[in-house]
This record gives sequence, structure tokens and C-alpha cells, in this order.
Amino acid sequence: MGKVYVFDHPLIQHKLTIIRDKETGTKEFRELVDEVSTLMAFEITRDLPLQEVKIQTPVCEANAKTLAGKKLGIVPILRAGIGMVDGILKLIPAAKVGHVGLYRDPATLKPVEYYVKLPSDVEERDFIVVDPMLATGGSATEAIHSLKKRGAQNIKFMCLVAAPEGVEVLQEDHPDVDIYIAALDEKLNEKGYIVPGLGDAGDRLFGTK
Repeated sequence: MGKVYVFDHPLIQHKLTIIRDKETGTKEFRELVDEVSTLMAFEITRDLPLQEVKIQTPVCEANAKTLAGKKLGIVPILRAGIGMVDGILKLIPAAKVGHVGLYRDPATLKPVEYYVKLPSDVEERDFIVVDPMLATGGSATEAIHSLKKRGAQNIKFMCLVAAPEGVEVLQEDHPDVDIYIAALDEKLNEKGYIVPGLGDAGDRLFGTK
């Protein structure tokens, strides 16, 4: 079963509180999502492999450590996931960015894939799928299915806030995927919104209704 990591870092929690506030405007909301994504990326990359190299400092030759060439990919779920990408790229600018677009079928209420664009070397990359919210778990589950059927083998999922219901669904459908979240909220309401949540992340990021 995939592990669930809840980040309790004070800076993440402080910024998340402002993100939740309904009075926070589009500009500040977008900036804070970017900042929290950077802080979360710092934690989610903690287990990246290192290799030892020799370098020449201004003082002497030294043994030092550098990333061991692990290929990474970031895959936002359209559209709200886009708001998290730049924050991650600040720390790992060499990562490739793919995209997965989903819409909800009005009859079945199930997510349907309408767009997928991934790096050509899918099998060789570790992917981080990002979306600000994990509510019912349907979109996250389908996005990860989209990656797997194209050859992705190592996938992590990262979001700001999650409902227990969504975490359970994602763990059941993808027990090999670890989940990284800034906050595990109370529940879903009757409309499928996370409580207390942060509203509609896409609308708040892009100023739409």
C-alpha cells in the first residue's frame, strides 16, 4: 500500500491558511500555491539518489555529492495542476513537464481523458502527478492510469489538500503510488467539495467562475 505523507512544516501550514481564506485574491492565491509547491518539492525529492564526484574548490580538491542523473517528470492534471508546476521547477529545472486533461462525463460522472502529452522516454522517468486537490480521487486515479498505460512505472502524487475519501480511493486503485499532501481535511460535502478545503482551485488560480 502506498504511503501517505502529510507535511507539517510551519511555512507550509502558514501559507496554506492564507490560501484557504476566501478573502485571498487571485494574485496572492497564485503566488502562494507556487510557494507551497516549492516547499513541498523540497520534501518530495528527499530520496533522490546522489553520487560522489571530485571537484576543485578555491581551496583544494574535494569529494562532493551531486544528483545521480535521475530523470524526473512533472505531470499537472489540467487545469488547476498547472498552478503547481513552476514552484516545483524552481528546484528541479531539468524536469520534463507532461500534461493530462480530464473532463467529467455528465451521465456517468466519471473522469474521461481528453488530452495526454508526456515526455518520449516515459519508462525511464520518475513522475510527480500534481493537482491542488484530492477530493473524490477520480481524476487522480484516472490521470495515473493514463501514465501507467503509456509505460510509466514510478509515480508519486502531490496535492495541497485531500479528503480521506479521495486518499482511500487512490490507495485502493494505485497501491504502488505514494501520496504527498499539505493537509488531510475532514471530509467531502454532499456536492463533492473538500471540507474545509479551499474552494475551487482552478477558479481561484485563474480568476474564473
